[in-house]
Amino acid sequence: MDILDNRFRALLADKAVPLGSWLMAGTPVTAEAMGCAGFDWLVLDMEHVPIDYQDAYQILQALGGTPACPVVRLAWNDLVQIKRALDIGAQTLMFPFVENATEARSAVAATRYPQPGQAIPGTRGFAAMHRASRYGTVPDYATRANGAVFSIIQLETPAALAQLEEIAAVEGVDALFVGPGDLSAAMGHIGNIGHPDVQAAIADAARRARAIGKPIGIVGPSPEMVHTFIHYGYDYVAIASDMGMMMRQANAFITALKPSLAKALDTGAY
Repeated sequence: MDILDNRFRALLADKAVPLGSWLMAGTPVTAEAMGCAGFDWLVLDMEHVPIDYQDAYQILQALGGTPACPVVRLAWNDLVQIKRALDIGAQTLMFPFVENATEARSAVAATRYPQPGQAIPGTRGFAAMHRASRYGTVPDYATRANGAVFSIIQLETPAALAQLEEIAAVEGVDALFVGPGDLSAAMGHIGNIGHPDVQAAIADAARRARAIGKPIGIVGPSPEMVHTFIHYGYDYVAIASDMGMMMRQANAFITALKPSLAKALDTGAY
């Protein structure tokens, strides 16, 4: 397999809706286990998980031995953070909290080496020796690296959704992603992505993205809600996270066992 063929782009070309999840534990072992579990793609979350680039490096190495495609969600739309993520081997990047086309152009530019004739001049700094180029063993890396990147732009507020078409039209924006948690908060319903107004906005985003032919994804907390998102027309979906699934299952086990753990009381005649 050509390492410069983007795996996430190939997933979206399949007929089935690719299923992913979030990696919140921040450890290579958990990431590797999730990669073996059967997910199509997994988000290495650098926005809400306290991991640095050394940790991310090792998590990408762990995922490299599994069938799951890694997606790196950056902490912010920042030139240096984007460069470092690409150099450690990330090819599919998710940019949080993009509000307009200008910010989307900045994100795309940071993923590109400067080359003649670019509609958006690349601003990625060049280094020959890193994991992305397999430590210099991919001879055409510099000339092909731009095409290996897949950029996912997150829309997380009503203002961003209002500019969905303009953001999607930016050259190099490969896909969109609705962040339902921040969207619900921005709409005044924090923690309640099931609120009818939030659901209406989520459904509308899928409809509009479909109308312009731009892939759009989302994450949901339960199979039932993810099924709803697929019904809305989302092209790729994620369910919960490693930590979320662990805590829910732990709670289910504890709840099931609590009645058996109660100590019998012998109060005598009284």
